Amino acid sequence: MALPCGSRRRWSRVVKMTFCLFFLIPMSSVGNRNTNTIFNKKQKLEVQQQLKRLNKPALKSIESPDGDIIDCVDINKQPAFDHPLLKNHTIQMRPSSYPEGFSFDESNDVSSNSEPKVSQPWHLNGRCPEGTIPIRRTKEEDLLRAGSAANYGRKKHNSIPNADVAGITHEYALLAEEGDKYYGMMANMNVWNPHTMDSNEFSVSQFWIAAGDPDQDLDTIEAGITVYENLYGDYQTRLFTFWTDDSYRTTGCYNLNCPGFVQVDNQIAVGATVTPYSIYGDTQRTLEFYVYKDINGNGDWWLKIAQRNFGYWPSSLFSLLSDSASSVQWGGEVTNLKLGEQHTTTQMGSGHFPEEGPGKASYFDRLNVIDGKTVLRGPRNSHTQTTNPNCYNIINYGDHFYYGGPGRNPNCP
Repeated sequence: MALPCGSRRRWSRVVKMTFCLFFLIPMSSVGNRNTNTIFNKKQKLEVQQQLKRLNKPALKSIESPDGDIIDCVDINKQPAFDHPLLKNHTIQMRPSSYPEGFSFDESNDVSSNSEPKVSQPWHLNGRCPEGTIPIRRTKEEDLLRAGSAANYGRKKHNSIPNADVAGITHEYALLAEEGDKYYGMMANMNVWNPHTMDSNEFSVSQFWIAAGDPDQDLDTIEAGITVYENLYGDYQTRLFTFWTDDSYRTTGCYNLNCPGFVQVDNQIAVGATVTPYSIYGDTQRTLEFYVYKDINGNGDWWLKIAQRNFGYWPSSLFSLLSDSASSVQWGGEVTNLKLGEQHTTTQMGSGHFPEEGPGKASYFDRLNVIDGKTVLRGPRNSHTQTTNPNCYNIINYGDHFYYGGPGRNPNCP
């Protein structure tokens, strides 16, 4: 998701995305008919080649009740190792050290057979064996929704024609800390299933760890939960990861859709549905994320999900983040296409404003950063950022905050 760190002037800048459509050539002549046949064959070949690249041979496949297929792929044959910088990479199964103040429970090590503290529907029909990782299978319709096999799973900025006229914007409600070197962060985020108005709009709750300037050169590590029909084909809440090394221009992608991120956990699948959801005025569900740069090891950025060593971004993927991060953010983001010249009804978080408080508004708690002294501590001198508080807002309490909103309402036309 687009990173809102740094200067506020970017908040008014139009965020541009790519929407490509395949058009059939009219079959009014033999010549046109032959051209059309060739075009479709070429398109289908590209799709099949991309599917072969994305879907590695499975040692076991599990059909999820929600329609996903989870492939259990040999950990040594995962997509990460298609990256030219990782051809001779040696997999690390856990960080070599942890920051001061972090308590590590050996029972939650990735080598353990303990149940993950996150529920995904595919777990009902089986588990992946040791030595494999679960990967959500990419289907032909996933690539066709992207409009181009090459664009699938990537973010393309600055590429929508006439975006100024279309008025496409990204809107945020988040908490940010800057002004130090950062080697990681921790957060517990509330799990909801927000409504999205259009298939090309998304709603996300996530963290960002970043270094650099988005207008020049930006590295980010991101993860969280999202509803994004255009990417996943439904309106369920799904787990995601993302990274970029060049301000979203050419590098990086969602989940494992391009080589780079090395997964080591065999219990959790990125891109898969996360359930159950929080219930308004009732039971609340959360998901914990923890990121740490293993500075005493290879400098890799490790991601823990629900207290499990999920995997890592090798330091060699990055230029600026190979050293440290310069900012950390937590919060929500939505895309607003302004269909019918009105604000979107896409919800952020629970779809309710933070003023409604516990059990009703979405929240982040257990906020911590790993500072320049590699000490785990609470946020200091953090500040909130909102693009349109009448549509989505945030209330900060220091070590936790409430955020979100319904989008279009009488004060947000």
